[in-house]
Amino acid sequence: MLENKILETIKKYNLITSGDTILVAVSGGPDSMCLLDNLLKLKDVLEVKEIVVAHLNHMIRQEAKEETEYVEEYCNKNNIRCFVKYEDIIKEAKEQKIGTEEAGRKARYDFFEQIASKTNANKIAIAHNKNDNVETVFMHMLRGSGISGLTGIKPYREGKYIRPLIKCSRDEIEEYCTKEKLNPKYDKTNNDNTYTRNRIRNELIPYIKKEFNPNIIETIDRLSELILDEENYMQEITVENYNLILENENKDEIVFNLKKFNLLKDIIKSRIILYTVKRLFGTSKGIEKIHIDDIIKLCGNNIGNKYTMPNKNLKVLVQNKKIYFYKYLK
Repeated sequence: MLENKILETIKKYNLITSGDTILVAVSGGPDSMCLLDNLLKLKDVLEVKEIVVAHLNHMIRQEAKEETEYVEEYCNKNNIRCFVKYEDIIKEAKEQKIGTEEAGRKARYDFFEQIASKTNANKIAIAHNKNDNVETVFMHMLRGSGISGLTGIKPYREGKYIRPLIKCSRDEIEEYCTKEKLNPKYDKTNNDNTYTRNRIRNELIPYIKKEFNPNIIETIDRLSELILDEENYMQEITVENYNLILENENKDEIVFNLKKFNLLKDIIKSRIILYTVKRLFGTSKGIEKIHIDDIIKLCGNNIGNKYTMPNKNLKVLVQNKKIYFYKYLK
């Protein structure tokens, strides 16, 4: 049963603990309604303090108003606090000069953080499922991602974002919604193959299922799980070595022992560089293999007072037998 699979996932990855307040991101679609309905059923079993809902209306589709009303009606019926926000995503995208997908994602997560703070929610539940995970793996493969990209969508992120449906297939979710008569709303833009993810979902995966492997969803999901286990292990090794070579750290600067860094294998050096950038800036986005190779080469030359700038915000300096990673302030 899907309910048991969700509970097993929660327990396996320790997604929810006693006393948690959970903010559920709900669009009104099958995935988020299935997630909300199951978390309500499991509330007492998991000893959850409160479940609250956040719903963002992107003001793009005409049907969005019906979706908002549907979510509000469900929450009223089940005595759930529901927070709704209307945001003109197309306008935001134009003003920020970014795509509508990126603008929508940014608006959603900003909203989730805001409501989580307002309600003291320490967990934010997102309704990504097994199919979403496989689609993400394919997207990363097509973009030439490294090994970490093949982990797909993790069951948890930053100890706060949780994905209890990540081991449930889309078919299982829709079957549950039908059985429980939830009558969720369907986003018609999921059929628009202009978007890469939709083409993978609607064209690539069905083709692979038909011509190569009917169980491709399970196969790729198993692959991502194996890689995630290995990535978690490698992350532990990275942190251990980071601490061994670390000489100083504050919010604007991280300093390493140059000799100790150079004794490490390149794979660990690469991971330490990414980990360091993430500690300084909160993300390693924008740091590519060519930048990592340049930093490793700079350190390997062992010549003082030399530096490289992977981007306008980060400067890496080799000086006095130390490596300085710091935020570059003009």
